[in-house]
Amino acid sequence: MTGVAVHLKGLRRTFGTVHALDNLDLSIAAGELVCLLGPSGCGKTTALRVLAGLEDADAGQVLVGGSDVTALPANKRDMGMVFQAYSLFPHLTALQNVEFGLRLRGRRRVPGRAADMLELVGLGQFGARYPHQMSGGQQQRIALARALAIEPAVLLLDEPLSALDAKVRVQLRDEIKRIQSEVGTTTLFVTHDQEEALAVADRVGVMRAGKLEQLASPADVYQKPASAFVADFVGLSNRLPGVVDSSGISVLGTTLPLVSAAAPGPATALVRPEAVSVSADPSGDGRVLTCSFLGPTSRVTVAVGETLVIAQVASGLVPSLAPGTAVSVRLTPVPVALDM
Repeated sequence: MTGVAVHLKGLRRTFGTVHALDNLDLSIAAGELVCLLGPSGCGKTTALRVLAGLEDADAGQVLVGGSDVTALPANKRDMGMVFQAYSLFPHLTALQNVEFGLRLRGRRRVPGRAADMLELVGLGQFGARYPHQMSGGQQQRIALARALAIEPAVLLLDEPLSALDAKVRVQLRDEIKRIQSEVGTTTLFVTHDQEEALAVADRVGVMRAGKLEQLASPADVYQKPASAFVADFVGLSNRLPGVVDSSGISVLGTTLPLVSAAAPGPATALVRPEAVSVSADPSGDGRVLTCSFLGPTSRVTVAVGETLVIAQVASGLVPSLAPGTAVSVRLTPVPVALDM
């Protein structure tokens, strides 16, 4: 199955004085998985609901496969949706839940298609079970199978993993990516989880106050943030003082390239912790304040004069970086954004 292209053009939606969508433009290629990421109230769920037909835009257009569906009701838009709450029918078995949409649409080979979808999500042997007999992760897989069974033009995922525990969430996000790649359905995935978005998306759209701050590949959003907001929201960043000149910004003795041009003079660089290396050095000008063990890596906070610097290092280095240890701090010259 091949998905269709989606275009949201100039969408506006207000709730009182709040601009949930502020002239939003978003294009999703056929078969692509785009994640909308952002803080609560940024408009990401409103955008998904307008695309689904569950919310009316005050202005703008929704185009699916080249057709204007702005005025169509939700049940005429050929979309499958998986909600944060699984919304399974408790009195129906897993197989019957997956069959539900197929029967409403009068599809043929209903049991066979439903069984195929259960196999696709790895639950072929659970067709006779009721929702209360399955775990949260299994229920969410059933909801995904039900949404895919109708072969929708577009699949919409509204924070589908937020109610699951961390380990199940990681397993299921990988399954969603595998399944989406296999069936090729154009997909819009809404989440507030940065790691989730970076792990599954072909492109990530970071939203703020109803607008897209950046829409790019996960690597570019993380490594080449288009704004200080993106750099700050996606991952952890140090705010380090420096001076901009024609070659970049000089920070702690290292010249770092800039993501975008800036006027010469004092500025604050946003530097990722993994771009900071620290090493024990009796003559170093830094001193370890704290060291937090995070499994394979540890987070070390260092004071360099009045400046606090956070570094992410391999946990094997931790014994030599106890609080109070004198250290040298070095920065990897990767592109950085400025805190404007």
